[in-house]
Amino acid sequence: MADIAELNRLIEPEAKALGLALVRVKMFGGKSDPTLQVMAERPDTRQLTIDDCATLSRRLSDVLDALEAEGRDPIEGAYRLEVSSPGIDRPLTRLQDFADWAGQEARITLAEPIEGRKQLTGDLVGVEGDQITIDVRKFHAMTIPFAAVADAKLTITDKLLAATQPLDASGADDIIEVEG
Repeated sequence: MADIAELNRLIEPEAKALGLALVRVKMFGGKSDPTLQVMAERPDTRQLTIDDCATLSRRLSDVLDALEAEGRDPIEGAYRLEVSSPGIDRPLTRLQDFADWAGQEARITLAEPIEGRKQLTGDLVGVEGDQITIDVRKFHAMTIPFAAVADAKLTITDKLLAATQPLDASGADDIIEVEG
């Protein structure tokens, strides 16, 4: 499997050069269908247009193809490149994400149980230092270290939907055929 830290080091400058913030780099699909997933967003809008996805995808393909031609391919074998927006129920991958989305409902999976719980669902309260506070539904507010988080994402709620209205939906239903 590919070294995700190395892929982050390769991909982040390319995203930044386009004015984008890298949200997540992940490999999934195993040996049968390996996929490199890259999520990014515009820092000012927290969204990504289809044109942004296409531009970043082409840029990353060029960089990865050049490394392969030099014999320094960071991913062994064939794989798919998927570039996307983090979406409404976005993953929370950076400490700042927990602060930015305070007041929204999230689901956090811990690497190891804390207070007998490995999964926490509730409203994000905020961040202090490297500690995240979440008001766990039907339990109590818990403060946990960011390092204890194995996985986290926002939960789709009416409140979240209202907070993440698209900038412009025109053309969203258009189909563009590209020969390649």
